Amino acid sequence: MDRRKFLIASLAAPFALPLRASAKGQIPIGDMHFHLFFIGPKPARTQPLAKNMASGGATLVSWSIVGDMPWLKIAPGGFKQKGAPAGDAPAVWLRDETIRVVRHIDSQGLRIARTPVDVDRALAGEPHVVLSVEGATFTDLGAKQVDVAYSLGIRQIQLVHYIRNPLADIQTSKPWHDGLTSAGLDVLHACERLGVLVDLAHCSDAAARDALSQAKAPLIWSHGSVAPAGRPNWKMPVWKARKLQLETARMIAAKGGVVGLWGLGADVGASVERYADRLLEMADMIGEDHVAFGSDMNALARPALSRFSDHRRVVEIMAKRNVPEAKIRKIAIENYARVLKQAMTPHR
Repeated sequence: MDRRKFLIASLAAPFALPLRASAKGQIPIGDMHFHLFFIGPKPARTQPLAKNMASGGATLVSWSIVGDMPWLKIAPGGFKQKGAPAGDAPAVWLRDETIRVVRHIDSQGLRIARTPVDVDRALAGEPHVVLSVEGATFTDLGAKQVDVAYSLGIRQIQLVHYIRNPLADIQTSKPWHDGLTSAGLDVLHACERLGVLVDLAHCSDAAARDALSQAKAPLIWSHGSVAPAGRPNWKMPVWKARKLQLETARMIAAKGGVVGLWGLGADVGASVERYADRLLEMADMIGEDHVAFGSDMNALARPALSRFSDHRRVVEIMAKRNVPEAKIRKIAIENYARVLKQAMTPHR
């Protein structure tokens, strides 16, 4: 090999791995909600995303940027609000953090999913990352900020997280809006107009139902779990308060949406086997067309899923249990891909 060919091959090598993330004939993996941070004990530089995705054949994963991170602190019982965002600070934070995320994705030789065509490519085995934001605090200045987020490449927006915002109530605090507000409805409609998937995770039950009653496109609950009985409420421990009422989960399904199962050990158990159990239980409760991975990876204690190779093990467990391949494919990636494509088509 001459020097020129050697240099070309060397430069291409880092980008070859992502393009082979899903082996021929292997069911690709999707995840509606995972994290990768630039600070903390496991920063992005120590977890090459392309290698991680390739380890499990993951081809459609949603990197969630925490929109209210500067105003959160870790306290007994979970995350708590520290101070209140002012002016355009949340919008500036989102812009700067998104730029960092995009640079990291580019450095990994990965592609960003911006269109339905990109989602189809992910289904065919070409790795793509969906840019998402957890907590639409950046819209404090108005729903027009959704246009800015869209221009940055964001295609999935979660209305609330752990701090108060003008859009809706959250599961883990006493209600102060009594559901979805007019500002929240404006953001929902802005997402539909542009082609952004709306995520109801962390919304109070009332807020989720309000959104479902007004939405023109399917909505998702990207990460959490479904309570088979009872009514979780904000007075419970956080991991219990974060459960979704079964009736509301079925409303999401009836709208064509999808619920993602997180990997919180306290809830689902700290093993891939138990995670597989819960995923299949959830499919029985709300239908196999409405369940997906929503790992919340890198943001949980004692997680059942720590790498995308764990997602692959879940798929293998289901196959060994003789779960039909069509059902596995739906849960593994197709359900998420379907709602994402539907949302990416503007609804006016």
